[in-house]
Amino acid sequence: MNTLAHFAPLLLYGFFGAFILFSLLWIVQVVRKDAGVVDIGWTAGVGIMAVAAGIFGEGWLPRRGIIAAMGAIWAVRLVAYIIKDRIIPKHEDARYRRLRAHWGRKANAWFYLFFTSQSLLVVLFALPFLPGANKTEPGFTLFDVLAVLTWLTSMSGEWLADYQLARFRNNPLNKGKVCSDGLWNWSRHPNYFFEWLHWFAYVFIAIGTGDFALSFVGVAAMYIFITKLTGIPHVEREALAKRGEAYKHYQQTTSAFIPWPKKKKTV
Repeated sequence: MNTLAHFAPLLLYGFFGAFILFSLLWIVQVVRKDAGVVDIGWTAGVGIMAVAAGIFGEGWLPRRGIIAAMGAIWAVRLVAYIIKDRIIPKHEDARYRRLRAHWGRKANAWFYLFFTSQSLLVVLFALPFLPGANKTEPGFTLFDVLAVLTWLTSMSGEWLADYQLARFRNNPLNKGKVCSDGLWNWSRHPNYFFEWLHWFAYVFIAIGTGDFALSFVGVAAMYIFITKLTGIPHVEREALAKRGEAYKHYQQTTSAFIPWPKKKKTV
């Protein structure tokens, strides 16, 4: 039995479970008038699927445990950050404010479709966990070690980027300025880079499996979302509107995604 066939029931249950979760979060959205809670559902759903893959996989038990632990810790950290940074402040993210204004009186109905459609993304981002969870090769390999090192690097980098940005924002003297502290001096979006890097951990741990290609789904999908859809385009648009020429200079001198040395400003 191939990996997808083995995990088909889990993926199906995961989809319906996520659908229920997003329906409940939609009710919270109606009450709070803040659609940002959808991000909690997506992250938590993917983390739960990582743990489920570790439990129901047929691979070597310690490797399954690593996958479950990596996915769960990633999800807990990100959910905590989302709650602290976006939910507690009680101001809706600009992305959702624009959607709410665009949809007008039908906003709640459209948001229900938007929320429940995220169930498909939970299933999509669960796919990278599956090949490694079914990898029967006993004993830790070099690729398992690389997976853990990649995960540790990505988690540390993302935490550091978030910390440096929060420290910059909390300084009243920096109001209206562009953060270029630490990792932000090397990349305009180091948090997004390390989030993307995190998905390579499941690629390394899946090497040698027959369904190895599934492990690349997270890497490819996250790159598209970050660089083309909801990540960098949105943040850059908001930053330009708020910081104008200062952010234009930052764009001209600092790598958009991959951390890289500064370049000279173009004329």
